[in-house]
Amino acid sequence: MDKLTTEQRRKNMQAVKSQGSKIEMTLAKSLWSLGYRYRKNNKTVYGKPDLTFKSLKIAIFVDGEN
Repeated sequence: MDKLTTEQRRKNMQAVKSQGSKIEMTLAKSLWSLGYRYRKNNKTVYGKPDLTFKSLKIAIFVDGEN
């Protein structure tokens, strides 16, 4: 059972960002400073991962709240 009205749920879902969250940016900057090179939001990889290392066949999906 949803506790929010349809209008409240719509506004809430519109506010959710698909890319560029604080957690994603912090992880990306940390990996870059350690020398790991990656691609952000690579659309050629299935599932739209946040960070990809194609040569290593690694995809990172960041699931977090701001």
